[in-house]
Amino acid sequence: MIMRQNCYFTDKVCENLKILIIEDDIELSEAMKFRLEKEEFIVDVCHDGEEGLYYMQEDLHDLVILDRMLPKMDGIKVLREARRTHVTTPVIFLTALGELNDKVTGLDSGADDYIVKPFAFEELMARIRCLMRRPGQWDDSALLKLGDISFDPESNRLSKLDKECTLSKREGALLEVFLRNPGQILPRPLLINRVWGLDSDVEEGNLDNYIHFLRRRLKAVGSTLNLKTARGVGYQIDVYH
Repeated sequence: MIMRQNCYFTDKVCENLKILIIEDDIELSEAMKFRLEKEEFIVDVCHDGEEGLYYMQEDLHDLVILDRMLPKMDGIKVLREARRTHVTTPVIFLTALGELNDKVTGLDSGADDYIVKPFAFEELMARIRCLMRRPGQWDDSALLKLGDISFDPESNRLSKLDKECTLSKREGALLEVFLRNPGQILPRPLLINRVWGLDSDVEEGNLDNYIHFLRRRLKAVGSTLNLKTARGVGYQIDVYH
């Protein structure tokens, strides 16, 4: 199982680690999704380069598994454009192109690792573990602080001085997005994708409900943080009323 603390795997589950698979082989991508979800990852899949680049630039995921030979935009172009636009998400190339110059080109384009098909799932997991051991990678165990509150993403515990409460998994994931983007207006689709996933059919009313829950949680600990509505767009968290 996976846990973020100290960037190592433990016997606990990392429930919020999100992986994006960009792969046009539907059978392979669904098989990987199934195996990764059994390891408690949250997994999204898309099947062409243009869509994959869009989601990489939305910064919704913690890791990308990227094929090289994709429709609409090949994997090298996807990765180069993503890096050009300051996307820092770790990327593993997973491709049938296994010649030395192919590997060099892929790594020079900004990939963090390169795996040649056919591959063993155990090797993919080992490469993911290796990436997780890099300093600073997925180190989300540290407290997040904004204004007068602290939030521990690992335990979903919200606190202010001597007051604290424990959030649900969804509430915690939603609050984490806001705390990592203070003052920014976050569009509804981004919040839904980040908390519920790309393939979710959750209705926008669910998001509104969870915003209401978060406001109650902040009030319960006596926080002055303001979770504001940007009408027609989304929400933002601010330290001022």
